[in-house]
Amino acid sequence: MDDRYGGDVLAAGWRTAGRRPIPEVAAARDLVVEVAGDGFCGAVTGIQSGLVELEDRVGRRRQFPLGGGFLIDGGAVRLVAPSAAPKPRTRTASGSFAAPEERARVARASRILVEGRHDAELVEKVWGADLRVEGVVVEYLEGVDLLEQTLRDEPPGPQRRYGVLVDHLVPGSKEQRIADAVARGPHGAHVLVVGHPHVDVWECVTPRAVGIPAWPTVPRGTDWKTGVCRALGWPAEEQADIARAWQRILGSVHTFRDLDPALLGRVEQLIDFVTQEG
Repeated sequence: MDDRYGGDVLAAGWRTAGRRPIPEVAAARDLVVEVAGDGFCGAVTGIQSGLVELEDRVGRRRQFPLGGGFLIDGGAVRLVAPSAAPKPRTRTASGSFAAPEERARVARASRILVEGRHDAELVEKVWGADLRVEGVVVEYLEGVDLLEQTLRDEPPGPQRRYGVLVDHLVPGSKEQRIADAVARGPHGAHVLVVGHPHVDVWECVTPRAVGIPAWPTVPRGTDWKTGVCRALGWPAEEQADIARAWQRILGSVHTFRDLDPALLGRVEQLIDFVTQEG
């Protein structure tokens, strides 16, 4: 005997049996659609809070809920929000590609040593993200004169390398003599001393970034930072003035492009040195 109902009328899906599925279409900008039963026809101008905004040919704009009730070329469609585009790879302040979000690596035994707090703060601002991924800690020496004592107190080795960044590393300088002595000493294979030619790390920030024509020349016998502040018309009566001047300079640094290449190459060299295995 024929089953006039074709099966169980209460089975799942009986309401949609025989119907053609309505295709889903992403509501991309400039897509032209018609609102069924309304007659309004326009191009997609945007999506917000589950609503799609359409603009018709005379500039009138209206909003409609996403979902069914739209036509494209006379055919019914369901408008859905477009898939989010993949985020472009971002770069760190040093110019390298940012690593995926992950826990910072456990600190290595190897270190980068710098002469002062300002040096450490500048390195952290530009290379901090890279250093955390590599597990490299930056410490300050409070003066290159203390380097040899530091090496005696905590000797370096194959698994504990020291990269040292110093100011004013030029031929004949005190800094160059110290660097040469370390290279000839018992720890030379595990210590790399490099530096920039400037008197102070302040000068490693480009004048363009700071908004000055050039870094002033300070006469011998005058404290360099104090002389710079006075020449630029900045307060320089007490240590707090010098600290504020440095914060002003540091605040002008946003990426590696704000630094002198003479510093950039040296810091990258130190990072490579202290992250070598074995």
